[in-house]
Amino acid sequence: MKVEIKTKDDILNVDEDNIRNIARNENVLFVRLQFVDILGMPKNIVIPSSRLEEAVDEGIPFDASSIAGYATIEESDKIAKPDPGSFVILPESIEKRKTAKLNCDIYEPNGTRFIGDTKYVLEKMVDKVKKLGYIYNTGPECEFFLFKKDGEDTTLTPNDAAGYFDLSHRDLAEGVRADVSLALDGLGIKTYTSHHEVSDGQHEINFRYADAITTADRVITLKYITKVIASKHNLHASFMPKPIYGLSGSGMHTHQSLFTLDGKNAFYDPKDKNQLSKLALSFIAGLLKYVKEMCAILNPTVNSYKRLVPGYEAPTYISWANRNRSALIRIPSRRKNATRCELRNPDLSGNPYLQFAVMLTAGLKGIEEKLEPPNPVEKNIYSLSEQEREKHGIEHLPESLGHALSFMDESELLKETLGEHIFYNFLHVKRQEWEEYRTRITKWEIDKYLPVL
Repeated sequence: MKVEIKTKDDILNVDEDNIRNIARNENVLFVRLQFVDILGMPKNIVIPSSRLEEAVDEGIPFDASSIAGYATIEESDKIAKPDPGSFVILPESIEKRKTAKLNCDIYEPNGTRFIGDTKYVLEKMVDKVKKLGYIYNTGPECEFFLFKKDGEDTTLTPNDAAGYFDLSHRDLAEGVRADVSLALDGLGIKTYTSHHEVSDGQHEINFRYADAITTADRVITLKYITKVIASKHNLHASFMPKPIYGLSGSGMHTHQSLFTLDGKNAFYDPKDKNQLSKLALSFIAGLLKYVKEMCAILNPTVNSYKRLVPGYEAPTYISWANRNRSALIRIPSRRKNATRCELRNPDLSGNPYLQFAVMLTAGLKGIEEKLEPPNPVEKNIYSLSEQEREKHGIEHLPESLGHALSFMDESELLKETLGEHIFYNFLHVKRQEWEEYRTRITKWEIDKYLPVL
């Protein structure tokens, strides 16, 4: 009898021998050993299924010298060791040949965990909050664009001109979103909602919240699956924050909450006027206090800051509110076990393991320091004058990647959370990116200045 394993929940009690049997019974030909670099770009080593036993028992060695933020040539040897609980067989819509996938932890040849493994950063933060008696849950909203292709070339032409939540003939990507959802379902990831977003060719697919490590794994998988499915429809899926001037960009609004180990939402307090616990308020205050230091992680590209401008429903100012969508942090209306805060500036150009780790460390720091947030600002912040914003104590987010890196460089909190290896490697890579952009002469400058100067 065949044994079909699809979801992580199905194999929580399956040991390494069972995985070998499943691969054999399901005629799996290849296994993708997946991990990410310091920037969150997916990497993988493909092995024949005959090497599955070796991979699970010993790990697969590889040269990490060309992987961003990993290692120098002198110390390049690393080991990719699969997590048996992540075993899934990829659906036929993704792979022509029967292929399974395993997420990997990265180790040194001496058997110690590699300090540049970004998933390890999040694991340590999750362990820290668990020792305090909580589970950190995240639920990201994943936005992206679909662009038409001209042969093998990608264009900047959106695949449709539909609008927000449209149900009409103009929404040409309903089939794409459906195929993505079905593929994710085949991997045990249940989509929560999917719909057309505000801009032409812009879409959103969400899955139910989960613990932060599971969610980060799912973000990486969703991005990969979406790109593969889009290409099968002769489209290009882009998670670039702001690909088109004049249209709203794509973000990763992240809903966050702490649950007690017995399943109660620690952010909910029915006695508070906003039904938010002191723990929740301190967590929010921590996010507000440290968001400038986190911005380079949450918004890690030059293009990220083209999205974070007034007028396009993206946050620009540091504030919080219950209903106001111009605020950096919004508290969705549902309470009890659905009580959460929504941080609105992160985007999908980043590494979700690092993004969730720094969000959590900022919130925990707020709890540790017993911080209290300022009063919520329910007005449209974009319409306030600079003087009115100063009166409310509302500050700006960093206005560029270079600006954000300057805040990160001074952050002891991020250095402690990320560890010196990731902290300094990330700064190095991103400073190079900023310098390349800063010194580049753009078409806009030529069009603007050459005729008159």
